[in-house]
Amino acid sequence: MNPHLLIWGQFAVCVVVIGYAGLYLIRYGDAIAARTGLSRSWIGVILVATVTSLPELVTGLSAVTIASSPGIAIGDVVGSCVFNLAILGLVGILWRPESMPAVASRQHMLAAGWGAVLLVVAALVLPALGDLAVIGHVSWGSLLIVALYALAMRTLYLAEQGQPVEKAPAPGTMTLKSALTGYVFASIAIVGSGIWLPLIGVELAALMGWSDTLVGILFISLATSVPELATTLGAVRIGAMGMVLGNLLGSNLFDMLILAIDDFAYRPGNLYRQVSSMHALSALIACVMSVIVMLALPRRPSSRLLLGRPAAVALLALYCLNVLLQFVAGG
Repeated sequence: MNPHLLIWGQFAVCVVVIGYAGLYLIRYGDAIAARTGLSRSWIGVILVATVTSLPELVTGLSAVTIASSPGIAIGDVVGSCVFNLAILGLVGILWRPESMPAVASRQHMLAAGWGAVLLVVAALVLPALGDLAVIGHVSWGSLLIVALYALAMRTLYLAEQGQPVEKAPAPGTMTLKSALTGYVFASIAIVGSGIWLPLIGVELAALMGWSDTLVGILFISLATSVPELATTLGAVRIGAMGMVLGNLLGSNLFDMLILAIDDFAYRPGNLYRQVSSMHALSALIACVMSVIVMLALPRRPSSRLLLGRPAAVALLALYCLNVLLQFVAGG
């Protein structure tokens, strides 16, 4: 069989499996929200965002342990952040603003703001701290990311307590047990595909003559972000816009934690010594996109826009710019 067809076919299978499992996550997440009384925003930021980020977690761990490709691990994390925010821009352009309820809350703005802070750390601080290992091979930067992530979760939890709850409607006949069972099985499918992805990425880079950085930032990140895309489409269909925001912004927060986890798992040395200028550039672009989201989210209850059209266009333009720069540098 043609090796190009074989490797791209394997990549497509991973994308389909991850996307199909991700499509069901939103249904089970919404049912869990309804059965437990938690808000859709909180379910989006914590439960759905964590599981839709499982591909990045498993792919990163597999990349730094099995595939020995830290470039794919780092590229997947920062590339996924850029892609997630591009999804938000796409929703802002395609969804009918006049029919969209105002759901953006202080919690969403905080999530976007904390995402920008962590991305700045990844883009600027970590390369400088790459040689400062404090626990074996682990960098100070990883400890800083873990501390900032914990502080962000604490801040978001406190913000959740003071916000009106956007509750999910009754989930029909689905019980909490059924929702949790479906949630677990969808997660297992995502984890299995995530383990396979970096191995495909290494072969793809060698076959096409591309760098691991390019493959990680553009292709692996796209595949591991399919759950965010699938759950976004599912949430838009049922009108759970608070979950859309919570999922995409929460996924970016968790992706930054994954960067630290990958550093702990990378035994040959310090992971951040592998950070190239293109990784840092993608992180900076994602940071700018996060700031745009934070500023564009509605501030008044009367607003009926998820994102203003100019802001949505800017998000997509920055995503395209990142793609162009990565291909120029690593293609």
